[in-house]
This record gives sequence, structure tokens and C-alpha cells, in this order.
Amino acid sequence: GRTGVVGRGVLGRWGPNHAADPIVTRWKRDDGGKIVKNETSGENVLEFVSIERKDSGVWAIPGGHVEPGETASSTAMREFMEEALDSSGTAKDNVEQLREMVEHLFAGGVEVYKGYVDDPRNTDNAWMETVAFNFHDTTGSTVKQFPLHAGDDAKKVCWMELNNKVNLYASHKDIVRRVVEMLGADW
Repeated sequence: GRTGVVGRGVLGRWGPNHAADPIVTRWKRDDGGKIVKNETSGENVLEFVSIERKDSGVWAIPGGHVEPGETASSTAMREFMEEALDSSGTAKDNVEQLREMVEHLFAGGVEVYKGYVDDPRNTDNAWMETVAFNFHDTTGSTVKQFPLHAGDDAKKVCWMELNNKVNLYASHKDIVRRVVEMLGADW
């Protein structure tokens, strides 16, 4: 929609600025390994890897801009590794091992949204469009090996419970709700 702001603002390109958002999820489990259910709804509780953005301090889906010549799926993997696993910083010596773990999970991704996103950086002349993928680990066996460590644009990273009270950056709450509905989880 119209923002009333002209020019490019802080976005790098006129028109659509393409991004990719990887939503990495698992079922929340108790200490015994049993899936936690919401006491009211009886539905399984879903968690996702969330980052706290350095620029705004708001929690978000890890993700970022698609570089020229890059596919949305390769951007999703690169951004997850940079922001949630710090592959370009503290974990750069283990980048190949991290890539193998992430590639294994990301091979089974599902596109959950593609299009315009309501983003505070949007102007009338430059705006964000994203492709969001869900990478769900049903057993939790793959993602429990991920050494979460904030890097790049992320100040913090954690497993965050998904529910209707979650406060996320821009349109991210609407996007993760699609994952919750697709997986039949509690909202």
C-alpha cells in the first residue's frame, strides 16, 4: 500500500527488494522428550528459531536480501547460517559442518508465503517482497545439533514459542501463523 514516503528510503533498490525468510521449527518438548501440548487447546506447541534484530531490537524470522544471481532458497540458507549460527563470525571454522546440517534440514522445505510484506522500511517507490519457507524438524533430532549463536544482523537468537501473543517484526507474525496453521499447532 501507499506509505506517503517518497524515494528509496533505506532500501537498496527502487521497486521490489527481494528477501527470503527461513522459518525453522520444532515441537516443544518436556524434559522427558514428550511433545508439549497447550493445556487449553490440547494442540501441540510449536517453537521456531527467532533472532533479535540489531537495528530495531525487535524479534524476527532470520532472513535477508536476495543477492543478484542468488535463489531465494540459497538466500534462506545463507541468512539462517549467518544470523542464527554465526557462520561468518565465531563459527567460520566449522562452516562446512554447519552447511551439511542445515542442507539436510533445508532439503525438505515448504514455501509458505511469497509476496509483498508490510515493512517499516517500505516507501511508495521501494518495498519489501519475500519468499518464506518452513523447515520443520518433526523429531527435533536435527535442530538440537544446531549451535545457535547470534551473528551478522542478529543481537540474540533463541527458540521461541509460537502463539498469538508473539510480537515480531513487520509482517512476520502473519507469516509464522501460516506455519502454525499448516502444522496444526496451537496458536
